[in-house]
Amino acid sequence: MRTITRRMLMTGTAGIVAAALMPRWLHASVQMGGWQVDTLSDGNLVLPADFIFGPAEDADLAPILDRHGLTGAAQLTPPCNLTLLRGNGRVVLFDAGSGPGFQPSAGTLPDAMAALGVTPGEVTDVVFTHGHPDHLWGVLDDFDEPLFHGARHYMGAGELDYWRDPETVETIGAARQAFAVGAARRLDALDGIIETFDDGDEVVPGVQAVLTPGHTPGHMSFAVAGAMILGDAIGNHHMAFEAPALPSGADQDMDLGIETRLALFDRIIADDMALIGFHLPAGGIGRAERAGGAYRFVPAG
Repeated sequence: MRTITRRMLMTGTAGIVAAALMPRWLHASVQMGGWQVDTLSDGNLVLPADFIFGPAEDADLAPILDRHGLTGAAQLTPPCNLTLLRGNGRVVLFDAGSGPGFQPSAGTLPDAMAALGVTPGEVTDVVFTHGHPDHLWGVLDDFDEPLFHGARHYMGAGELDYWRDPETVETIGAARQAFAVGAARRLDALDGIIETFDDGDEVVPGVQAVLTPGHTPGHMSFAVAGAMILGDAIGNHHMAFEAPALPSGADQDMDLGIETRLALFDRIIADDMALIGFHLPAGGIGRAERAGGAYRFVPAG
């Protein structure tokens, strides 16, 4: 397993050429309950494959990688899908994208919103799943002011405490230290306009918080209108679905991440829920179906 460095994560040096071929504003659109649900592309990340697959055993991974054409792949280019809910007098954005400061292949949310005809000033609520760069760093404009200037901002209480804790930069590990510094700076800029919530709270009317820790300590997903907005709790359509009990290097607590994934799949299947995944293909909206002893992702439509 290669050592994952800060430079690999911050610049996406694994493959900018491949990233340039990705669709810039691909989005999916469905009606759920009283909501118009759109997923907007913030571009994609470029990650070393070992960042996800490194902790898993090769024998467990081999058939999955083969099925998805990833055998021998040095890099992954996961899409970044941000969820926008419109209805009931609200325009609710889940996460804020990367902005210009993370990877050059990401940060296209403002263009995607413009293509849909939605301005940042129309957003009434910004709800964060967690504080990683591709979810938080786009919250500020070029002048380090809140981009969604008329919105209320929300983050789970435990997650907010974690990223604001000055000890986090010392404990998170060298590859992710810039994550902690960047999160703290952006959350400081939101001081006074960011509110917290806990597991089970109704963050905005019709949207219930579901604690899904492991990827980060206070990661939240959200149940709305028969769907689960996953964030990164189920972070890809290959290993996470086909072998959810395998550890993912993307999770800060890999054991807890496994426990969370298994519980989420149980709930999604039992309650026949749709799902919306930040890094899932085809806009991220679809369903989980049982496939043998595991699952497969079935995109909507």
